[in-house]
Amino acid sequence: MAVTLAASSGQTPAGSPTAVQERQLQRQPYPNFRVIVLDDDVNTFQHVVDCLVRHIPAMLPDLAWTLAHRIDSEGSATVWRGPQEQAELYHQLLGAEGLTMAPLEPD
Repeated sequence: MAVTLAASSGQTPAGSPTAVQERQLQRQPYPNFRVIVLDDDVNTFQHVVDCLVRHIPAMLPDLAWTLAHRIDSEGSATVWRGPQEQAELYHQLLGAEGLTMAPLEPD
């Protein structure tokens, strides 16, 4: 979670300047990233499904098959979205298996 500090100075009720600074925390969530697999003429449906089930947490075979068909018919599919560090890991693992990957995209 990103934290931003904002400072402001004030005056005492009598009008004399003070060195008082107020700190205000503004919580800004880290952006999520999308892991996108692209269609290619190299990988089989079964290989795509096996890779997704092996490397994407909680990926069920039925959903992996649906995503594989979407990749084939639409040219790409988002197979996972979440924090950047995890997205980078899944992107790297799927790419190492030979899947054609789009660059990570902020969500």
